[in-house]
Amino acid sequence: MTDLDISHIRLGERPLIVCDVDDVVLQFIDPFQLFLQSLGHAFLPRSFRLHGNIVSTADGAEIEGNQVSRLIEEFFETQELWQTPVDHVVETLGRLSQAADILFLTAMPPRFQDQRRRLLDSAGLAFPLLATEQAKGPIVHALHASRSYPVVFIDDMAHNLDSVREHVADCLLIHLMPDSPVHRFAPPAADDITRAIDWTHAAELIEAHFRSGTFRRTTPAA
Repeated sequence: MTDLDISHIRLGERPLIVCDVDDVVLQFIDPFQLFLQSLGHAFLPRSFRLHGNIVSTADGAEIEGNQVSRLIEEFFETQELWQTPVDHVVETLGRLSQAADILFLTAMPPRFQDQRRRLLDSAGLAFPLLATEQAKGPIVHALHASRSYPVVFIDDMAHNLDSVREHVADCLLIHLMPDSPVHRFAPPAADDITRAIDWTHAAELIEAHFRSGTFRRTTPAA
């Protein structure tokens, strides 16, 4: 069960697409590296995490954990200056929105939701937004509830895809992430989760799912 307020979300009698934002809808890792460079830091892709991989360009010294956390917060505070949409996402979601409701479920502190809302709106991505650091599975379950329409979840993180799979029956799970040096360290998604190479491919998977009719009413979470 989630304690996130979703009472303002109004879904129509049609399919639902729930989509992560960072490195799925908005570029994250590349803009974040540019942000770091502007401050005299560099990101070294040694593992799939930010902490422990940011160093000073002056002497190569590793930036301490608390400072890295603050850098991430500063990036989110100024995200409108750095982040841009992923290729083809604006036109693809625009087309898909003719047949389905679209909701952005972004994994970030809720206090930065206003900045993200402005950024998405300015990019032509004016779909409802929820910003939370809670597990995504219970949230998607609460949104979809007992609806008999198809549901799709798109994310670049395997653990988020696993969370939704545990809580929502018959959800099309799509693993979509950039081909970057750091993402090559990312934990792989389960074998039965579909990997999309880009938004064009993701749209093909979604539209095929809608046509297939292989979905049923969501079962309550265990």
